[in-house]
Amino acid sequence: MVDKNEAIKDYSSKNIKVLEGLEGVRHRPAMYIGSTSKNGLHHLVYEIVDNSVDEAMAGYCDKIEVTINKDGSITVIDNGRGIPTDPHPVYKKSAMEIAITKLHAGGKFDKGSYAVSGGLHGVGISVVNALSKKMKVTVKRNGQIYQQEYKIGIPQYEVKVVGKIEKDDTGTEVTFFPDDTIFSTTQFEFSILQTRFREIAFLNKGVKIVLKEEATDKKEIFHYEGGLEEFVKWVNKSKESLHKPIYFTKVEDKVAVEVAVQYNTGYQENVLGFVNTINTVEGGTHVVGFKTALTRAINDYSNKNKMSKDGNLTGDDVREGLTAIISVKVPEPQFEGQTKTKLGNSEVKGIVDSVSMAALQEFFEENPAIARKIVTKALESQKARNAAKKAKELVRRKSAFSVGGLPGKLADCSKRKSEETELFIVEGDSAGGSAKQGRNKEFQAILPLKGKILNVEKANPVKALSSDEIANLITAIGTGVGEQFEPEKLRYSKIIIMTDADVDGAHISTLLLTFFFRFMPKLIENGNVYIAVSPLYRIRKKSIHYVYSDDELKKIIAKLGQNINVQRFKGLGEMNPEQLWETTMNPKSRLLKKVTIEDAVKADETFSKLMGDDVESRRQFIAERAHEANVDI
Repeated sequence: MVDKNEAIKDYSSKNIKVLEGLEGVRHRPAMYIGSTSKNGLHHLVYEIVDNSVDEAMAGYCDKIEVTINKDGSITVIDNGRGIPTDPHPVYKKSAMEIAITKLHAGGKFDKGSYAVSGGLHGVGISVVNALSKKMKVTVKRNGQIYQQEYKIGIPQYEVKVVGKIEKDDTGTEVTFFPDDTIFSTTQFEFSILQTRFREIAFLNKGVKIVLKEEATDKKEIFHYEGGLEEFVKWVNKSKESLHKPIYFTKVEDKVAVEVAVQYNTGYQENVLGFVNTINTVEGGTHVVGFKTALTRAINDYSNKNKMSKDGNLTGDDVREGLTAIISVKVPEPQFEGQTKTKLGNSEVKGIVDSVSMAALQEFFEENPAIARKIVTKALESQKARNAAKKAKELVRRKSAFSVGGLPGKLADCSKRKSEETELFIVEGDSAGGSAKQGRNKEFQAILPLKGKILNVEKANPVKALSSDEIANLITAIGTGVGEQFEPEKLRYSKIIIMTDADVDGAHISTLLLTFFFRFMPKLIENGNVYIAVSPLYRIRKKSIHYVYSDDELKKIIAKLGQNINVQRFKGLGEMNPEQLWETTMNPKSRLLKKVTIEDAVKADETFSKLMGDDVESRRQFIAERAHEANVDI
């Protein structure tokens, strides 16, 4: 670690720049933290932890401790330099108070304080303060302990000295109570924080993050000296890897590039991009630069060693079975979109490309056995792609006999504007029949499937694309798959999975979600995929009630008495068209669950465990999560 005492002299109140006040945060919290739901609540913790991570990236902090307290508050402690406490040159108050009570105030706007920063908006701690009923901040610095408390962003007293310490004992401690008048839930979840902190620890080699939950005595320590090499192995842990991780890192034009690559025997591509530890789920210039270099490096090796007979390999070919993590630290990143999910800096593409190209070429020369394994896998993928092309042509020829080149079983809607239309994917002909009769033909289309579709997690892409049911799905949706995916060709704005409310229905939903996640992930990212919630019971006592869960049934029976008629629906096909419309398809009365990918790393791990070949990890996953499932026996 860097000498903190020297650094403390350089990092003082003059480094705290102020852009504007705190007004408006409580009126429009979603503008600052994304939402006021569970996601926004946990975002408060990330904002505080990001400040500690910035200290770690600058070399002044190596331990961060996060505790979910019994009273519902969160405490974050780090051993960084501590927030500056001396009087601010402009505001004449302690810089600590300015940083915590004014929006866009912090060391991140001062180029000398942090070379790179994750929480770039500089709104972090002040926004948490504004959205907390109570907050207490304690700073250790210059041999003193400073303290200030706040209520909904307002200081309760001037910053005061509450104790003395050794001069080299430094750091910041923040405890906050989220405001229950702002958030729909104020209950923090260990597993959500666990996922993010594991990522941060992998991305910041050597930093130790301790997560504790007082009520359950749960504790987990995230500390990885191997950094990205351990990260890539962790992502691949339920897959069979082909070789040891390829790892390289280099700083060029103040941009630090760090990459780990490991192929597995599967068919899925999993490329994860991070910028200043932020997970850029939509990729960006850093990911494009790496992909370009990888394709070129593998083609160079293949051509030089005369391994390819069918021309150059494509990006899709070389990324089959690839797990790669690209982490860049950029001084002034430009993110596209408010949620910071796509990097826009054009210069980063060239830097990542040149660094990756040189490193991959060097690795392939020094490790010919691994290089040959990787090229051979890509060549097999090329063969499969050519076979898939023939399969797609076959599908096209088959579908040419149906109306307008669409699958014969698809009952299309009359509207042509995709933003106004819906596609219901239903299981079996009997449910399909009810849905076709019950729907609004103007904007609702129905595609019945024959039983369970292929598990694409285990199947070769050629086999998957040759399957009639999958070919019908792809044709009906209209976007194409993989690199050929064209979002503007989407034929329906809502794609709704509508299956029976039983174990078989849940399995079919999972198979369909696996297909969308692996072949059309953009549909999930763009919020086009939904799951219809069909009723479990119909209750009749004078009037008719539809009930969607066993808990709801108990409450209604308790309210209406036991002298009622209860009908249990075993499947959608049992409902007449009017019932299906009224309960599950009518936009005015139905329940829909929107499918989201909260975290690509976690989603990939879940699909690999649930749908892959590793039986033991699947058994363990189901055993751990069984209590969360609503299983009908």
